[in-house]
Amino acid sequence: MAAGSKKRPSSGGASGTRSGGASLWPWLGIALVVILLDQFTKTLILGYYTLGQSTEVTGFFNIVRVHNTGAAFSFLAKAAGWQRWFFIGLGVAAAIFIVYMLKKHGGQKMFSWALALILGGAVGNVIDRALHGYVVDFLDFHAAGWHFPAFNVADSGITVGAALLILDELRRVRQGR
Repeated sequence: MAAGSKKRPSSGGASGTRSGGASLWPWLGIALVVILLDQFTKTLILGYYTLGQSTEVTGFFNIVRVHNTGAAFSFLAKAAGWQRWFFIGLGVAAAIFIVYMLKKHGGQKMFSWALALILGGAVGNVIDRALHGYVVDFLDFHAAGWHFPAFNVADSGITVGAALLILDELRRVRQGR
């Protein structure tokens, strides 16, 4: 095999390496840790905070209880309720696709870390939507009166995973030169 045969083709085609026999289970374990940490922190927030209640932690960070019926940055939050089922379906479809990609490319460490973090975050937020009809957000960063939209551990997993996907792709493209 050529030295570059371990690279994932950008088309995701069958010519890429399967995973070198790498197991799917470590990646599912990472996703499970994200899910458990996410659900544990949300359970604490639901148990100790009322909706809208906030605790200042630092001059730029608060813990606050927020319910988000929409997606990122409250996208579609004001819709008539159908968005709950839409986002649950989208999350389930994404999870199935990610598990497929992990099975196929489990030997690619950064790529698989990224997917595992995204999977854990997606499932964590799907659980919220299924149980409550909204996602529990509680991390509130702010400066000079401006507040970044509140988020949670699941959102953090998704964001870090997306950043790792970008880094992995940039690395792959650079190695291809």
